[in-house]
Amino acid sequence: MKIRAFLERKGVTLSPKKYFIDAMSSLALGLFASLLIGTIFGTLAKYIHWGSLSLMADFAKKATGAVLGIAVAYSLKAPPLVLFSAGAVGLCGNDLATTFMVDGVEKSLSAGPAGAFLCVLIATELGKLVSKETKVDILVTPVVTIASGVLIAQLICPAVAYVMYLVGSFINYSTTVLPFFMGIILSVVVGVVLTLPISSAALCAMLGLTGLAGGAATAGCCAQMVGFAVISFRENRVGGLIAQGLGTSMLQMGNIVKKPQIWIPPTLAAAVTGPVATCLFKLECTGVSAGMGTCGLVGPIGIIADMGFTPNSVLGILVVCIVLPAILSFVFNEILRKIGWIKTGDMQLDL
Repeated sequence: MKIRAFLERKGVTLSPKKYFIDAMSSLALGLFASLLIGTIFGTLAKYIHWGSLSLMADFAKKATGAVLGIAVAYSLKAPPLVLFSAGAVGLCGNDLATTFMVDGVEKSLSAGPAGAFLCVLIATELGKLVSKETKVDILVTPVVTIASGVLIAQLICPAVAYVMYLVGSFINYSTTVLPFFMGIILSVVVGVVLTLPISSAALCAMLGLTGLAGGAATAGCCAQMVGFAVISFRENRVGGLIAQGLGTSMLQMGNIVKKPQIWIPPTLAAAVTGPVATCLFKLECTGVSAGMGTCGLVGPIGIIADMGFTPNSVLGILVVCIVLPAILSFVFNEILRKIGWIKTGDMQLDL
């Protein structure tokens, strides 16, 4: 009982929600504020020849690991010294490279966001245990947090890097070989994850989705966001259209729990737009951008970053990310309304 009371006093609660929902959501925000913004700056720099844009892109990307560390520690309500020390842990977990032999070729791999996430989770909780427990807290807390984080990184990051590389490579390769079927699977799964209280952006970044796989993921996320924005227009009007179309479809999670049928139209739309993205337009996107959908138009910007501003990419974005999700979701929604599965008011948001 004394140990439990001590852990509660220190804010160390073994909660799956705290670790895998709250912390991953903060991880996604950290990715957005560093790697993703850096990518956007880098894309703009290709078309707007202003040297400062390239400089912004470089430093934003270099700060990724440290920002991820602070973001995750913040979600765990870390005390100041633990929070600031987590930056070093995140940098180590994200960037620590290990050399592997892959297909007879030496390849340097890092655990990336997955490594930063795991190392910071553990180091932050350990740091919280010693925080303000000694008279030399200003030394003890940073030492424990950083030392434990770096040691953990050395122990687990090589394995994490290799596993994430294998899984990501398998998904990316499978999508190039079976673009139709993988387009359906990735679009539906990543789109569903986006609407759930889990970070699809963090998931895509951890798996290192690129190319057609990233394009399918983008299609699924856009289908959920645009789909819910359109089919709930009766209830939520323009405010709901913007909040869901440019914000997040996660706003509908409470209504989905009450009436799961409302999730069918955008999910079916995703099953259609995924293979359209991979087989017809061959859209490509990378990492965190692939898991953002139309949130701040990050998904479309990511496609342009990977494919360039070309007629195919622009038409693909319009069709796959906006037009098809809107039309298909509307049609599927009207069918379900006709048979009584969905009724007006089922998607009402408190905006």
